[in-house]
Amino acid sequence: MATLQVELVAVERKIWSGEATMVIARTTEGELGVLPGHAPLLGQLAEGGVVTIRTDSGDDVVVAAHGGFLSVTERGVSILAETAEIASEIDVERAREALRRAEEAGDDPEAMDAARRAQSRLRAAGENA
Repeated sequence: MATLQVELVAVERKIWSGEATMVIARTTEGELGVLPGHAPLLGQLAEGGVVTIRTDSGDDVVVAAHGGFLSVTERGVSILAETAEIASEIDVERAREALRRAEEAGDDPEAMDAARRAQSRLRAAGENA
């Protein structure tokens, strides 16, 4: 089975690296699926998005990714996120509390960004946002 080399890096650390059969990410242009042999492209990750990496073993690595870029080349996929958290590392109760505080803050742009990040974290963790 054909695979892609995938690197997912956030500003503060490397999140995941390895062989994958597929990458799904939400960009500002919409949901994007990348399979081996995909045409080269550069996309901007949507704020509050979720990235799913299907590993060559068939497992999914689900990551809440906030801001950044996705690059597809003949060598593989590079995802450079401003911040990112693997689903298994997300504290669901903390994310719910952050969402509640952000929603109470109203239409302030910073509060809206915080709400998108909290919703992304909840979706990545398999919770309803």
